Amino acid sequence: MGSHFLKILFAVLVSLLGFNWPAQSSHVKCIEKERQALLNFKQGLIDHSSMLSTWRDDDSNKDCCNWRGIECNNETGHVQILNLHGSNTHFLTGLIDLTSLIYLQNMEYLDLSSNYDSNKSKLPEHLGSFRSLRYLNLSYMNFDGEIPCEIGNLSKLEYLDLKVSSLRGPIPSQLGKLTCLRYLDLKGNYDLHGEIPYQIGNLSLLRYLDLGFTSLSKAIPFHVGNLPILHTLRLAGSFDLMVNDAKWLSSLSSLTNFGLDSMPNLGSSGHWQQMIAELIPNLRELRLVRCSLSDHDISSLFRSHSNLSTSLSILDLSDNILTSSTFQLLFNYSHNLQELRLRGNNIDLSSPHYPNFPSLVVLDLAVNDLTSSIIIGNFNFSSTIQELYLEECSFTDKSFLVPSTFIKKSSSSLVTLDLSSNLLKSLAIFHWVSNFTTNLHTLSLDHNLLEGPIPDGFGKVMNSLEVLTLSSNKLQGEIPASLGNICTLQELDISSNNLSGKIYSFIQNSSILSSLRRLDLSDNKLTGEIPKSVRLLYQLESLHLEKNYLEGDINELHLTNLSKLMELDLTDNSLSLKFATSWIPSFQIFHLGLGSCKLGPSFPSWLQTQSQLSFLDISDAEIDDFVPDWFWNKLQSISELNMSSNSLKGTIPNLPIKLTDVDRFITLNSNQLEGEIPAFLSQAYMLDLSKNKISDLNLFLCGKGATTKIDTLDLSNNQIMGQLPDCWEHLISLAYLDLSDNKLSGKIPQSLGTLVNLGALALRNNSLTGKLPFTLKNCTSLYILDVGENLLSGTIPSWIGKSLQQLEILSLRVNRFFGSVPVHLCYLMQIHLLDLSRNHLSGKIPTCLRNFTAMMERPVNRSEIVEGYYDSKVSLMWKGQEHVFFNPEYLLMSIDLSSNNLTGEIPTGFGYLLGLVSLNLSRNNLNGEIPDEIGNLNLLEFLDLSRNHFSGKIPSTLSKIDRLSVLDLSNNNLIGRIPRGRQLQTFDASTFGGNLGLCGEQLNKSCPGDETIAKPQGLAIDGEDDNSIFYGALYMSLGFGFFTGFWCLLGTILLWQPWRITYMRFLNRLTDYILVTMEVNMGKCYRWLTG
Repeated sequence: MGSHFLKILFAVLVSLLGFNWPAQSSHVKCIEKERQALLNFKQGLIDHSSMLSTWRDDDSNKDCCNWRGIECNNETGHVQILNLHGSNTHFLTGLIDLTSLIYLQNMEYLDLSSNYDSNKSKLPEHLGSFRSLRYLNLSYMNFDGEIPCEIGNLSKLEYLDLKVSSLRGPIPSQLGKLTCLRYLDLKGNYDLHGEIPYQIGNLSLLRYLDLGFTSLSKAIPFHVGNLPILHTLRLAGSFDLMVNDAKWLSSLSSLTNFGLDSMPNLGSSGHWQQMIAELIPNLRELRLVRCSLSDHDISSLFRSHSNLSTSLSILDLSDNILTSSTFQLLFNYSHNLQELRLRGNNIDLSSPHYPNFPSLVVLDLAVNDLTSSIIIGNFNFSSTIQELYLEECSFTDKSFLVPSTFIKKSSSSLVTLDLSSNLLKSLAIFHWVSNFTTNLHTLSLDHNLLEGPIPDGFGKVMNSLEVLTLSSNKLQGEIPASLGNICTLQELDISSNNLSGKIYSFIQNSSILSSLRRLDLSDNKLTGEIPKSVRLLYQLESLHLEKNYLEGDINELHLTNLSKLMELDLTDNSLSLKFATSWIPSFQIFHLGLGSCKLGPSFPSWLQTQSQLSFLDISDAEIDDFVPDWFWNKLQSISELNMSSNSLKGTIPNLPIKLTDVDRFITLNSNQLEGEIPAFLSQAYMLDLSKNKISDLNLFLCGKGATTKIDTLDLSNNQIMGQLPDCWEHLISLAYLDLSDNKLSGKIPQSLGTLVNLGALALRNNSLTGKLPFTLKNCTSLYILDVGENLLSGTIPSWIGKSLQQLEILSLRVNRFFGSVPVHLCYLMQIHLLDLSRNHLSGKIPTCLRNFTAMMERPVNRSEIVEGYYDSKVSLMWKGQEHVFFNPEYLLMSIDLSSNNLTGEIPTGFGYLLGLVSLNLSRNNLNGEIPDEIGNLNLLEFLDLSRNHFSGKIPSTLSKIDRLSVLDLSNNNLIGRIPRGRQLQTFDASTFGGNLGLCGEQLNKSCPGDETIAKPQGLAIDGEDDNSIFYGALYMSLGFGFFTGFWCLLGTILLWQPWRITYMRFLNRLTDYILVTMEVNMGKCYRWLTG
């Protein structure tokens, strides 16, 4: 819709603004200097869509006036028009260097909109030198920085569009110098802030001003007399709504389109409401979005029933606090509404009488709670309605009951219906839709709860569909062949369901699907081979089949004729790609996912022909080969690369290439790459080279070309030897650093403390020596510090607790730290995992550990973890064995102080750490009794207090910890009976051994007084004899009752034939029921595990 709007604007400007460029003449060639400027401009671009295919520097095509998007003056040959606007599917990326166009001084029209500057360039100051420009459109681009003040030099400019271009900073006052300006659009630049320059009020010819979706604030600076012929005004921000502003607004006699966004104080501004109410009779479009308006406010705006609006056709009141009374009011006010948007309010349709807007074309009621609504019974849709948006309305199946009388009232005008993100389960919705309208072009039913097979008849009826979205449901069965007969279908998305069967039946009539541009069947249970007939989908641009059970071979025949293909994803299947080494694809792919497919053993040479790659996943592809040098040059265009889990060999060459500023994710882990890391890779945002044979860091960190771009660096499990380089200040943006499991030695360098943005530091399992550098206290954002399994020494520094208060994981295990556990560690209120085991610590355990407030809450469920591109990991002893845990800060609350020389008693404060899952205090010199408060830790799974000097009895509260699966109290001085309880009864003698004073069944050792059970004439000891007599009588009664009841029933069955027959039938049915239930549940379990 946006591109259609721009086309209309372009046509209007050409006709109304008097742009009258001379037609191109074949005998006039372009100026050589300008031709070179255009070629220089092309040099930094990545052309996925062949938009610049005619821009060639050869003898047959030297005249740039004949190039696509170029028009020249037919007398002088100067370039006057440069129009390379993009679209959703065809656009330019790379470096969009406007400075290279500096020689086009006679250019009057420049449109580069809807392209993507992956370099995040700044708008150059030289922009002001294009003094002939009358039309400038740089919207929907990815610039960085502020609007240059020099733009005020474009004195002839009539049209300026910079919307949604990632611009920031203040709006330059020099825009007030553009006295010819008629159109100004800066919306969607959220980081534009400050005041609106009052100089804009001097633009007397301005007719269109859009400052929506910005962060502008303070007063609106315009006064009566400013912008006198303005017909479109849209504002958003935290403005002070003053009386003078309202007077200025009321003076805009030509205003027909008005919009306010994100102004929550509008409802309390009576003078503004009054002025808007006076404007409404003359408005064609009114948008008051996110303004906290109530029904009362709307009734104030639309208060005059006698003066009905005949012009208002577009009304948007989205994201307010309106109810259904506003819905009725609007019908009474204007019968001419063509577009009504009320999404994000409190509208419901529970009333049996709702209005029929006779002229309505677009109705948006999305994100309202329509649970109690019955759509057909309560709302008579206009016969003119074309677009209906009802997503996220909590609809259930009951909302779409189809009366028999309604079948004759189907809407022939509706072309777009969105019912996504509701609670629909029944397939009856397909029947409802097909009865409601058969002329739909776009249908969205994604993110519902639809179950069962897609009705085969649906595709036979809906023969006008262009876009069908059924993703993220629970649909089952095969893809109906009838969908393959919809010749108008352009986009089909059935991803993330439980569909099974083969693809062949769906695309057997590929010639009928000749219009299909996008096909997404990913994340299902499809089986079989991909048929060769897929090559007949000539218009296909995007094919997603990842996460299925497809198998077989893919060769050149499958992809022949798919010259428009831009996205291909076959990841997580069992496919083998067998292409000839000389194969040259007919397409230029943008997104290529082949993870877990068999590509090897040779590196795929056909990738050399793909110059437009932006996403590439060839992980786990059985490639056992050297990476060719030509491939590394492709990193200049690839923004996300995953070649992990192969057997890639060789070194990465130190190429003198510059990666653009787009965030690059490079994953090369689990290979056999060796040597040093080249400096150019420091330009990546995320670099994972773990589990390789990398041996040197110096060039990467300290070499010429090292940058500050990188955010995540994982070099764990390599062969990096020697001391860490002391030049970490180059990587100032680094947030995650993992150098664990290498062969590093020497001291930790002081320059690591310059990484003030560091969130995770893992140096585990090396041979680092010395003390923790004092400079690390500057890394106040650290939430993971893992330096375990090294040779570090000294006392645990107190600044860890004072300065690193965001720590969630602190592991100093297996080092040579000595001294006491500093009380300053108690400042770590966010700590989830504290591991100080296997050091030389002494003294008492601080009693303030109850300050670990994060451990007072339960760990999150695994399903609550938000997946990211980096998973933290830590090594620790768990249930007696060493394990590596991923994201332990989410799943594990653990304290491990084992294998030290700690003394004293266990602080009772441990009993407050209710989220604790693991507690290990073994192999110390602790004494005293085990506190009863330990029994409060009902989430505890692992408790090891062995090899200390604890005395007294085992607290009976331990038997209340139902989750306790590992318990070790051995080799202490505990005495008395092991408490009875369903949990403690599960542990064997090894749990309690080495405590000479303990007794109980687990140790096969009688406690004093147990033998009196066999001698009832003796005296009761501690009341246990009375209990024994009671239990003996109870067991005898149970036995007698069982004997009597059992034989009464059995005797009757044996002696009376009808009972015997009935009983045997019952047993047969029960057996059949149990077997069937087991098979069904096992089948469900298998599908869940494999899905």
